[in-house]
Amino acid sequence: MSSKGGFKQELFAQFARVARALGHGNRLELLEFIAQGERSVDELARVAGLSVANTSQHLKQLRQAGLVAARKEGLRVYYRLSGDDVLVLLDALRAVAERHLDEVAALVRTYLTSRDALEPIAREELLARARDGLVTVLDVRPPEEYAAGHVPGAINVPLERLEQQLDRLDPAQEVVAYCRGPHCILAFEAVARLRRHGIRARRLEDGFPEWRLHGLPVDAGDGDAGAGEGEA
Repeated sequence: MSSKGGFKQELFAQFARVARALGHGNRLELLEFIAQGERSVDELARVAGLSVANTSQHLKQLRQAGLVAARKEGLRVYYRLSGDDVLVLLDALRAVAERHLDEVAALVRTYLTSRDALEPIAREELLARARDGLVTVLDVRPPEEYAAGHVPGAINVPLERLEQQLDRLDPAQEVVAYCRGPHCILAFEAVARLRRHGIRARRLEDGFPEWRLHGLPVDAGDGDAGAGEGEA
């Protein structure tokens, strides 16, 4: 019995390593950024608004827990998710927190659904409508994230350039916007701004990482991406 108990304690201790790595908001945000595509430490520090040293420490803990993998190219170190199952874990964490923590539900209402309370469009519905040419798909993430992978046919207009590039949108078509994930503020804000300009707009139900995770088609490359930088 003691040997079995020792095994179970050691097993749960290893599980706890993963839980501890997830136990910091900055690390969760870094995982969301990495889920968009492989990024260097410097790039991650910039988009997360952290120092390079602080970012490196967070990434070290994520790597030790097996959540990210790294490669070195010259003087730079690039990080990627260690597997798609990390996305599944993050999605489960989001769902449980939103379902069982009143504080999370309140934050979502205040900062997200206040901008757009309409039901978002499902992935498969968007794919079908985009293939039939019935919607304009709008990626409001930064250009480097768009280049790493995006919904086929999507045009890239970072949020802060949206009003200056409205002429890229067909006024006769509904626009469906997406960004980094289900709680990414960029898509919510884009939809609100488009509607203020009289453009029919909806959100995708989640973001690009979830699209890719469900095996839907993906394009990569710059295409005609707009210039600019977005923030979550």
